[in-house]
Amino acid sequence: QVQLVESGGGLVQAGSFLRLSCAASGRTFGGFVMGWFRQAPRKEREFVAAINWSVGTTNYADSVKGRFTISRDKAKNTGYLQMNSLKPEDTAVYYCAAAQYPDNYSDYRGYTYWGQGTQVTVSS
Repeated sequence: QVQLVESGGGLVQAGSFLRLSCAASGRTFGGFVMGWFRQAPRKEREFVAAINWSVGTTNYADSVKGRFTISRDKAKNTGYLQMNSLKPEDTAVYYCAAAQYPDNYSDYRGYTYWGQGTQVTVSS
């Protein structure tokens, strides 16, 4: 079993930044992909970014490319999502998720473990 706990959400103004953290526990993360997804009210959960835990390769949604950076600290078993130049349309509940070798890293249905979510609100 894997437990994921997010932190770092909040209310910020447009143009500001936040860093989300996702602390993982329960087992070693070798072979896993950690993803970040978000869900705004009345919208489907959407992919934000993903990282291969072992080798560090990353992927991003077009909407956040160049503004968000996903990373991980293996020693701390913690993943991060650095979000810069935030926009009101980034407002959502952000979830971290983990899966072992998902077929499609951008499809939330392929992820096995989920955190509880953290609210990010960007005011204009």
